[in-house]
Amino acid sequence: MSRNYITEVNDINIGPLQLESGATIPSVSLRYERVGPVGAPVVLICHALTGNHVTIGNNEEPGWWSGLIGHRLAIDTTKYQVITFNVLGGCNGSTGPLSINPNNNRPYGKNFPNITIRDIVHAQYLALKRLQVDEVFAVVGGSLGGMQVLEWGLLYSNIVNRLIALAVTPTLSDYGIAYNYISEQSIISDPAWNNGDYNSPSEIRGLEIARMIGMVTYRSAELFHERFGRAESSDGFSVTSYLKYQGEKLASRFDPNSYLTLLQAMNSHDIGRDRGGWKEACKKYTCPILAISYEYDLIYDPNSIAEFASHTPNATYHHVSTKFGHDGFLTEFEKWSWMVQQFLES
Repeated sequence: MSRNYITEVNDINIGPLQLESGATIPSVSLRYERVGPVGAPVVLICHALTGNHVTIGNNEEPGWWSGLIGHRLAIDTTKYQVITFNVLGGCNGSTGPLSINPNNNRPYGKNFPNITIRDIVHAQYLALKRLQVDEVFAVVGGSLGGMQVLEWGLLYSNIVNRLIALAVTPTLSDYGIAYNYISEQSIISDPAWNNGDYNSPSEIRGLEIARMIGMVTYRSAELFHERFGRAESSDGFSVTSYLKYQGEKLASRFDPNSYLTLLQAMNSHDIGRDRGGWKEACKKYTCPILAISYEYDLIYDPNSIAEFASHTPNATYHHVSTKFGHDGFLTEFEKWSWMVQQFLES
């Protein structure tokens, strides 16, 4: 690859970070993936709840959005320099509950401070400054990532040119908060959680249950029926085997305290907080926005996304017909990637 083309995964330290709560994290580091030509317009990707910074990956280990972003794809890494940070509070290299607290040289664990979506975005902004990125051509993300996109457009409108918000509403609904609460209770009620002082994340069966809850809400009843149709396997119904597999898979790679931290950050999502309500906040967007909803999305109601777009200047709204529900933003790219490409090139 040419020396004028960047492909790297690295860490960037941004120093201390004061949070919305008033607390300060004394030292914050974010892990990132950066791919694309040197000097090309920067596209910032924001990942969802259990995602990470590996958006593109490589041939051996493709990233979670490798079908959307890459060479000659909708977000073309021959045209754009794509940067993704593992979120503040995450467990894939960025400062979070697994990190060492410099005040006592022990992992933060349950004592990691509460953070908001705005805190996550402030950390990313400081990291971009350290990377000498002064302008962002577009910010793109879905779900938790979409929450970050919406905040980017309000907190740092002076450096952002376009926003692409997928499967996200201007506030997290009561329905979403309710499911987050059930997931939270499944983790903290697990005896092995030990008030957050567990020995190993994989011991927390409650995290597996939380993941199962998520998988049911992320997809549609139609897709479950089509996929499983009450088929049985050696240890029960195929659908229950699928959920068990998904739960165990997440528990093997994700930290329960990080999961709880990010659930609480999602609960804080309200672009109208301290801005006169979300409809007033919509008027403050100054750059073009592409908002996309997905059919059967239980948590991020398409009607709410359409209403958000109707109150926002320069907003373009599209609805995608899919049986994947909320997970539509992670699959079936042929149905909607053209919208992203067209919006970036317009």
